[in-house]
Amino acid sequence: MSNCWISYSYILWLSIVFNLHVSATTRFYDFKVQNMRITKMCKSKQIVSINQMFPGPVIYDQEDDQIIVKVTNETPYNTTLHWHGVRQKLSCWYDGPSYITQCPILSGQKFVYKFTLEKQKGTLFWHAHVSWLRGTVYGAIVVYPKMGIPSPFRNPYKEQIILLGEYWHKDVVQLEHEALESGGAPTPADAFTINGHPGPNYKCSSSNNDVYKMVVIPGKTYMLRIVNAALNSEHFFTIAHHKMTIIEADGEYTKPLVVNHLMIAPGQTINVLVTADQPVNRYSMAMGPYVSAKNISFQKLPAISYFQYTGSTRKQIVMPAHLPTVNDDLAVKTVMDGLRSLHPVMVPRKIDVNLSFTIGLNVEKCGSSNPDKNCQGPHGGVLGASVNNISFTSPTFSLLQAYYKDINGHFTRDFPDTPHKVYDYVNGAPNNIPHDTQSLVGTRTKVFEFGSRVELILQDTGTVSTENHPVHMHGYSFYVVGYGSGNYNPRTAKRNMVDPPYLNTIGVPVGGWAAIRFIADNPGVWFMHCHLEIHMSWGLSMAFIVKNGKGEMQTLPPPPGDMPTC
Repeated sequence: MSNCWISYSYILWLSIVFNLHVSATTRFYDFKVQNMRITKMCKSKQIVSINQMFPGPVIYDQEDDQIIVKVTNETPYNTTLHWHGVRQKLSCWYDGPSYITQCPILSGQKFVYKFTLEKQKGTLFWHAHVSWLRGTVYGAIVVYPKMGIPSPFRNPYKEQIILLGEYWHKDVVQLEHEALESGGAPTPADAFTINGHPGPNYKCSSSNNDVYKMVVIPGKTYMLRIVNAALNSEHFFTIAHHKMTIIEADGEYTKPLVVNHLMIAPGQTINVLVTADQPVNRYSMAMGPYVSAKNISFQKLPAISYFQYTGSTRKQIVMPAHLPTVNDDLAVKTVMDGLRSLHPVMVPRKIDVNLSFTIGLNVEKCGSSNPDKNCQGPHGGVLGASVNNISFTSPTFSLLQAYYKDINGHFTRDFPDTPHKVYDYVNGAPNNIPHDTQSLVGTRTKVFEFGSRVELILQDTGTVSTENHPVHMHGYSFYVVGYGSGNYNPRTAKRNMVDPPYLNTIGVPVGGWAAIRFIADNPGVWFMHCHLEIHMSWGLSMAFIVKNGKGEMQTLPPPPGDMPTC
């Protein structure tokens, strides 16, 4: 059976890439969650993978296709898969975050995901959504436009997926457990990776040929589909001596923006055009850290791959890439300033629900009898994170099932619209650790009537440290109508109501704010969280509930019959 599924998806890929006619609109994939052994930097370890591939297989499809993915869990770990950026219109059951829309797929069990890419095209990705398994369980989703619909940009000679990641010698599930048990910061990655390869900066990687190479023809233009699948750090990306033109972000076309480098956070996807217009040689493609927080440990060595011209030789010196300094906030702002939707868009003007959420870190008081082991946060406290100073408590039962079946006791519907206290969030945040840096806890949700027009202000705070937070919303994309530094001020905030970018993950600026707008027209329970995995583990997340509207097209269907049980 699996060979038939793989063969069909391969034929589909050929038909899409070479523009052949295929009448089918349902695409089948067979994903087996399996352990595999790999060697990086002279050390071997077992990782969780899909179909013994690292990174995982690519899902190729077209706009409005239905996707069916049969997932069989052959590992001892619980698992789910999230289809990041897929808006899951009326298919919330298949969104994937564990204990939010489903119970995990247990060892030896199967679950079939079914969803439609309604009015979506571009680069998205999929990843595990249990514990930190997405450290190795991830892959790209490539959605081509419908047949006969031309791209608004020059067709590239070829396209290439670039998956940015992080790699640890330790088991990633153990890493999360150790970080939470210690109460302190997590262990930095042992390496960054590009398409699974650390590159020549890392031990054993050059001699073992663990370097990704992209071979290019002089004079040709290429499209890079860049995905940041990293766990706990944001990254700069650049190609030595080559400019990149951004044409898409989070699966939506943008006005062309020429850049020397870009910052891409975990959960974000960016498409760029690059022309091989330099002398024949090998050029570094580099991925290095962007670190906006203070006093944290991080991996400093960049991952390097080669943008390699045909005709170049190994004797030629690889041209080095120059990344911004690790804390170059201006480099991040410069790119964000230029990001615009390709055409004018219909931004919601009249707002029904105004929300203001603070996001940031906390330090809880130590309650352990073994503080040396369990309270390694600042001043002997325990690190945490929160939204509106409420740290999300992960449930042990699917919130969507509890909501749909009206089962009490798993969540409340009282998430506050605004922070409990108003203060100078950036410069005057509480920092008398741990006496005034603690959070409330709970599994609280915010409920929307169907069709509500929502504006949400996301405000970074300075408790422990200000930081750029990549906030991802499940089930929706949103217009980023404004952002800036300091505390949000409605009287002075500048807004773009003409052509704001349409994203599913927004990097809320370090010491700043972002304003987003969307229409709550997709019923279900939808997770919103920081895509830095440690922040989500600490509680920087919450959930929205969108009620049903009127009629079948505004009502969430019943759950599938093979839904995993808790």
